Amino acid sequence: MPGQTVSMKEPVCLIENDSDGKLHVVRSALDILDQIDQHVVVVSVVGLYRTGKSYLMNKLAGKSKGFALGATIQSKTKGIWMWCVPHPLKPDHTLVLLDTEGLGDVEKGDTKNDNWIFTLAVLLSSTLVYNSMGTIDNHALEKLHYVTELTEHIKVKSNQQNEEESSEYLRFFPSFVWTVRDFTLTLEIDGNPITENEYLENALKLRTGSSKVVQQYNLPRSCLRNYFSPRWCFVFDRPANAEKMKRMEELTDDDLDPSFVKQAKKFTDHIFTEAKTKSLKNGLKVTGRLLGNLAETYVSAIRSGNIPCLDNAVVALAQIENSSAIQRARAHYQKEMANWVVYPTDTQEDLSEIHSSVEKEAVAIFINSSFKDEDRRYQLELMKVLQEEYDKICERNSKESRKACESKIECIFAPIEEKIKDGSYMTPGGYKEYCYDQKLSASEYRSEGGRGIKAEEVLKEYLEKKASIGHTILSADNSLSEAEQRAEAEQAKRLAAERETQAREEMVAVQERLIKDQQKTYEENINQLMEKMEKDSKHAIEEHDRVLEARLKEQSDLLQQGFHDKSREMQSEIDNLKRMKTQEEENKPSFMRTALDTIGTAATMFLPGIIPKVGGMALNFISRFF
Repeated sequence: MPGQTVSMKEPVCLIENDSDGKLHVVRSALDILDQIDQHVVVVSVVGLYRTGKSYLMNKLAGKSKGFALGATIQSKTKGIWMWCVPHPLKPDHTLVLLDTEGLGDVEKGDTKNDNWIFTLAVLLSSTLVYNSMGTIDNHALEKLHYVTELTEHIKVKSNQQNEEESSEYLRFFPSFVWTVRDFTLTLEIDGNPITENEYLENALKLRTGSSKVVQQYNLPRSCLRNYFSPRWCFVFDRPANAEKMKRMEELTDDDLDPSFVKQAKKFTDHIFTEAKTKSLKNGLKVTGRLLGNLAETYVSAIRSGNIPCLDNAVVALAQIENSSAIQRARAHYQKEMANWVVYPTDTQEDLSEIHSSVEKEAVAIFINSSFKDEDRRYQLELMKVLQEEYDKICERNSKESRKACESKIECIFAPIEEKIKDGSYMTPGGYKEYCYDQKLSASEYRSEGGRGIKAEEVLKEYLEKKASIGHTILSADNSLSEAEQRAEAEQAKRLAAERETQAREEMVAVQERLIKDQQKTYEENINQLMEKMEKDSKHAIEEHDRVLEARLKEQSDLLQQGFHDKSREMQSEIDNLKRMKTQEEENKPSFMRTALDTIGTAATMFLPGIIPKVGGMALNFISRFF
């Protein structure tokens, strides 16, 4: 089922400072994100104030206006502003643009707030755009000191003791794009032309030596190299003359320098093509709703004076999202069953087929939203909740069937009731007439539609109540001999026994179908769980490979630049990454088997119909993936 999204006409503030100067998340912005079930590509732009950050974001939104541009020395953007638009190349994704307050605003003069704004941009985005003016030189890199302080503002693990390996941050941090505005240099080194990306990598080269000056020179470069991969660079000419620049919001592309327009298109095309879906640890893809919860979690930690912890955030989000996923799945099930079920259904099979189809959709809603449900507690809760809902529907179907049958019997057997009342059957030959009328009415009743699953049971109960009347009529019929009366009495017993058998068979058929429904419920949950676990495993391995590839490239670069000691230090980190990948692949079958055993064992408490087949099914399902 395609996810739901929103298309905003203009940006809104997502995070701002309250009257006490503390950051808080704006409720109305969270309400917008809460409507987005689609996965999100989140692009944040950061940089010093008055460097033209907002213009780039408006271009990504496909608009000339939206994020405030301003034409004075004052910073227009305060806090973090958000603009959600449909992704131009990915129909099932929403593009979330985050424009941040300009760093180093002299009017505000709050470096602590700047650090948190930068940190939140890193934590929330899948691609981070750093915007600066002029050139990428040592002065520009010194202004990017926020990168060097990231590990002081972010923890990966709650039990972190020492400094964590940079690969741990690399798993969470976004890709990095450096946009250089008003660039006037020629892209070449020693007379040889270079690309923009080569320009950036050359600027990030380290210096050998151990002096304080060298360490200060290398620090921001090392942080960018270690924490952000992949990295790109785009340079821009000046967009227009100074007079036009004062009216940027009024200008069209025709009013701007053609080379700048071409460069801006190259940048936006790159973002649309290369910016990835926002994800958390092990490749968990983030929806708009999840992004809003993530923002609240991080800002809450900052407000309380704590350092945001990535692992803790994932755990907290899992509890929120998994509970919410159960409720959304339940609401979908209730709504769709109410739309499709017409009471009473002719057979239990009719009801079961609708239930099976809607349940599959409900499980998919949960599976696609849930994560880190390691003990399967939430999925078991979902199974229990949907079974309870189905039980209610089955009970109502049974009651509606009984009501319909009783109404039909009352109508069809009314003439017999009238004859009983006026004594028409209390005459010679009356018993045979009574039996004939009863048989005719029962046949008419059975030919009627809309009786549902209680048809034979209700008929049996009605005729049982009339047995004594039939006996009275039989006893009063003096046209029958004693032998004939005994024969008729035996025939009445046989017919009653047949009706009892029919009613019992009717009930058994319903119960057998309900047991099949439980088995199908289990199979559907297992099928979708296995597919999700396989998909999650694939995403985790892709993330692992991305980090490993980045570390290997960095090691190669260090060797080429003569940093043999640093290269050897990095080898242990690389070996650890390889070992972790091997362990994860080796443990996958047993992890899946444990998950299946957990669900199978626990589900028997409310799905007794699956008891005989749990063990065999678990092995069968696992064998399909290995």
